[in-house]
Amino acid sequence: MARSATIVRPTPGTDLLRLPLLGRWLRWKHARTSAQAVLLVLSLLVLYDGFLGPPLAPKNLAGVLPWVHWRGLVVLGLLLVGNVFCFACPFMLPRRLAKRWFRGRRPWPRWLPGKLVAIVMLGLFFWAYEAFSLWASPWLTAWVALAYFVGAFVIDGVFAGAAFCKHVCPIGQFNFVMSLSSPTEVTVRDPAICLQCQTKDCIHGRYDAHGRLLQSGCELWLFQPRKVGNLDCTFCLDCVQACPYDNVGVLVRNPLMREFSGNPVRSGIGRWSQRIDLGALVLLLVFGAFLNAFGMVEPATVTVQWLRRITGIDARPTLLAIIFGLGLVVLPVILVGLAAFASRLLTKQAEPLLTVATRFSYALAPLGFGMWLAHYQFHFLTGALTIVPVLQSFVADVAGAPLIGQPRWDLAQLLPLEAITVLKLLFLQLGFLGTIGAIRFVARDWVGEKQMLRASLPWLVVSVGLLLVGIWLLLLPMDMRGTLMGMGG
Repeated sequence: MARSATIVRPTPGTDLLRLPLLGRWLRWKHARTSAQAVLLVLSLLVLYDGFLGPPLAPKNLAGVLPWVHWRGLVVLGLLLVGNVFCFACPFMLPRRLAKRWFRGRRPWPRWLPGKLVAIVMLGLFFWAYEAFSLWASPWLTAWVALAYFVGAFVIDGVFAGAAFCKHVCPIGQFNFVMSLSSPTEVTVRDPAICLQCQTKDCIHGRYDAHGRLLQSGCELWLFQPRKVGNLDCTFCLDCVQACPYDNVGVLVRNPLMREFSGNPVRSGIGRWSQRIDLGALVLLLVFGAFLNAFGMVEPATVTVQWLRRITGIDARPTLLAIIFGLGLVVLPVILVGLAAFASRLLTKQAEPLLTVATRFSYALAPLGFGMWLAHYQFHFLTGALTIVPVLQSFVADVAGAPLIGQPRWDLAQLLPLEAITVLKLLFLQLGFLGTIGAIRFVARDWVGEKQMLRASLPWLVVSVGLLLVGIWLLLLPMDMRGTLMGMGG
């Protein structure tokens, strides 16, 4: 029998909102807007250079900023702080205009439940990234960025709440799942204070005496007293501004205990074990981490050539669609299905197989994050300094003169490759250890201490298998995309 659900709250301690400088800025009403404005300017530069700049990706802002710097800094922010990109998301600025002009009030369609659209969008993006070499095409990268701006504007102009963030945005879903391993969480400081609250401003918003909205509440419908974890939380801090008791903070926490202990009803989400779509989203991102890295090494080219010979299909996008279908759908279903079956058999539990698979799927998230972290830090550390010559070249093209110097195209990596390899393996192993801890929590809450090891064993086997595959991939020579050295990939 499954144990009763319990909610483990962060122990009162470090609160980012109470730190001297950072806390003061985060509590400022316009903190998020100021961060979004900075990224909006960078996004506009990416669009300009992507459409009008040089076609060679390592010499274009659209070929360097999104695929080298932004991805590397996003995962680093998730590791050290939390969902910092959604907090500073530039796509939300035009979205505010849509809300003001069109006042979207339609509910999200019931025939597109939960994360269904986001799962499809993510799968298509992973495939398109390799099939059309998005990393090597500033022009296509600019179109992808523009599509995000248009999508956020149109969807949130039609539907109520933050529909784009909750149901559609692939970047947001990545950040939601990866932030399960983050060390902070937006949550209440003292649950007892919330019991006294009658207005529930954190979700309804705060109004003046004339009924005018002064501060919106959570548009993803995460009611703070019942909110558990970081899923669907964009770190917008609207709940912080709306709470009349100053009872919402950004607390440091133990992510494994907070996210994976118990199976409580989470506000805006429900019970994890009943959210098959969320479990599928996690698996897509976990296996996507390994498949995405696979696309950078020589065995991927060999596999494509082998498929071309045995199928007679010549079109590379079609061959990659087969590989991604196998890697993102067939393989996860087989491995997770077998692990769930074995786990249920070993413990003699009668819980439905799909529910068992869903329960344990979340525990693989830290390992997936470790692989994404290792992969993206490789790109970042091997190409971090490329921003210098790219900016020099951009300014020279726009101004007609090298105002900040001649481009230093010899600048690229930040650390020696040997040190980068050590860091990659360290990140992957940290993710593996996180998954081992998460499996332990899930198994204990499902069957108790006595059968915990039996329930965990099949999932440990899957995790070790993924770890070994990850080590193999990370030790192979990778395309140094985003640099002049990597243009051969």
